[in-house]
Amino acid sequence: MHTSDSVTATHCPYCALQCGMNLRSAPGVVDGTGVTVEERPDFPVNRGALCGKGRTAPAVLSSRVRLTGPLVRTHAGRLEPATWEEALDAVAEGLARTGRAHGPDAVGVFGGGGLTNEKAYALGKFARVALRTSQIDYNGRFCMSSAAAAHQRAFGLDRGLPFPLEDIPRTGCVILVGSNLAETMPPALRYLTELKANGGTLIVIDPRRTRTAEQADLHLAPRPGTDLALALGMLHLVVAEGRTDEEFIASRTTGWEEARAAAMAHWPELVERVTGVPVPKLREAVAMFCAPSSAMVLTARGPEQQSKGTDTVGAWINLCLATGRAGRPLSGYGCLTGQGNGQGGREHGQKADQLPGYRKLTDPVARAHVAGVWGVAPADLPGPGRSAYELLDALGTDVRALLLMGSNPVVSAPHASHIEDRIRSLDFLAVADVVLSETAALADVVLPVTQWAEETGTTTNLEGRVLLRRRALTPPPGVRTDLEVLHGLAGRLGVEKGFPTAPEEVFEELRRASAGGPADYSGITYARIEAEQGVFWPCPEESQGTPRLFLDRFATEDGRARFVPVVHRGAAEVPDAEYPLLLTTGRVVAQYQSGAQTRRVEELNEAAPGPFVELHPRLAARIGAVDGSPLAVISRRGRAVAPARITDAIRADTVFMPFHWPGEGRANSLTNPALDPVSRMPEFKVCAVRVEPVT
Repeated sequence: MHTSDSVTATHCPYCALQCGMNLRSAPGVVDGTGVTVEERPDFPVNRGALCGKGRTAPAVLSSRVRLTGPLVRTHAGRLEPATWEEALDAVAEGLARTGRAHGPDAVGVFGGGGLTNEKAYALGKFARVALRTSQIDYNGRFCMSSAAAAHQRAFGLDRGLPFPLEDIPRTGCVILVGSNLAETMPPALRYLTELKANGGTLIVIDPRRTRTAEQADLHLAPRPGTDLALALGMLHLVVAEGRTDEEFIASRTTGWEEARAAAMAHWPELVERVTGVPVPKLREAVAMFCAPSSAMVLTARGPEQQSKGTDTVGAWINLCLATGRAGRPLSGYGCLTGQGNGQGGREHGQKADQLPGYRKLTDPVARAHVAGVWGVAPADLPGPGRSAYELLDALGTDVRALLLMGSNPVVSAPHASHIEDRIRSLDFLAVADVVLSETAALADVVLPVTQWAEETGTTTNLEGRVLLRRRALTPPPGVRTDLEVLHGLAGRLGVEKGFPTAPEEVFEELRRASAGGPADYSGITYARIEAEQGVFWPCPEESQGTPRLFLDRFATEDGRARFVPVVHRGAAEVPDAEYPLLLTTGRVVAQYQSGAQTRRVEELNEAAPGPFVELHPRLAARIGAVDGSPLAVISRRGRAVAPARITDAIRADTVFMPFHWPGEGRANSLTNPALDPVSRMPEFKVCAVRVEPVT
């Protein structure tokens, strides 16, 4: 080891844990060669633990797998190297030309939940100030938007977890709904093992017996798409067995009578028929949840990525409220955010209906405040635009040009073949990314941008803890930051000021723009983040921070939580004679999201080389499937082929596919874009399919 090596304390680029890590590198390193990841045990979230993705993250820094210079599509149809000036000129002209010909809303912007707060903020500002378009959304709409909507309805504020992760081992019972932490966030599994070591109990609700479900004291395996009925059945039993907390309901909530009446229509035997979960197990779950003095419900994409995801999360919140398990120490409802900056990414302006600070775009006071920070007239700010899937669905028709940053919808969007067609039909597409993703390969201009280790910026993890990634390496000479890209484009579009390239300068403006909003970052500084291992928002004063929300009052006008009456309804698509099975999708431990980066890491590919179809032995026997042989999965939208993986860890009426791969194994060729009416979340987690061996 050379004494001249530098060590930078930073954070993993992947999931919403944002695990702390140290990067050690020799002087002059520009492409990740010789960069090593070391444990950072002082960081409280992961306490040194890292998964394989975090340990191998420097591999994507290599010039062998990443973009190192701009590409522009020639008249011959090929992407060819170009200078930065040529590339930025082409992007600015492509966007401006479309705006002149068809109006500003013919230009769209699509962002990502992996962008830092600074980049998400700048991207939203760029769309509304430089392009004057309302058509901006981001792939975080596919992550936890249903939980966010339910949070807002019930509590008046949306933060993934209203308490730090350190509280989980100290509660009495955790119900984990539709989350496979062991594979999606491996370092977080220790919180559940510590919970059990402390005498607490764990209930896991998942149609598959995952590695996480194997840790549970009780595993409930409902049919995909029936989580709402399950929650209502449990609330029915809470009422029928006299387990409600009447004092809490009376003093800290409103709307209980209506919510109770709705739940009482879901008697246990009906819920058993709908979900497949036996009544005795329902009763056991209720007893386990209500026995200790504190308990939590944590949800993830399973119940949220449904066309009724907002109501489903609302039903679990109602269960917490009815039993007094919210707004009290070591109790509450929380959402396990998936993407690295899924929380901060939607708080500061890249979501179709929001301004920085989690302000509503339709609120005149919010518009006036943000317009004042930006130096524009409030009337010049566009109104709300289309949600993510609706924006992608409008490409090539209403939206003719697109600037895309940090997303790969050709693989990650539902009904992906249709979205790929829409992207191909654009008049102009510009993509800023680290690698040549499947979406970037379709672009007219590709802009190579810096990665996590090559830039400074903040992210907000699933706890609402604002963190600082520090630049550890010099980026390759042909690569620029996203902030530099937006600065260069804004200048070419006639906006000379307002798009600085220094991250801390952008963050200082973000602080002012968020001041007084629900997600108030005004009291957070880079110095505080470093000194305090992150700062929890809301943070209106430099001496404050809010690790635990709602202990005194909820964020509603009267300070009370809102019960919302909900009733079960089926999935948008249910099995029939032609498509008799249910498909659900998810992740595997060695890959991440669309796989654009992790599929370029040799060690991760060895662990998870490709897609598969998980099915029960009884189903396999019925259709003649052989383990490891190719199996076709067919829905009303498309066909995917992958090797069969036969296991009794899944329901016999359900098949599972991971969604990390393109090509014939693309799971999202099958998924249903039916949208939740409130959150506009697509129904990734359940659709009707048939399966058949490929001969």
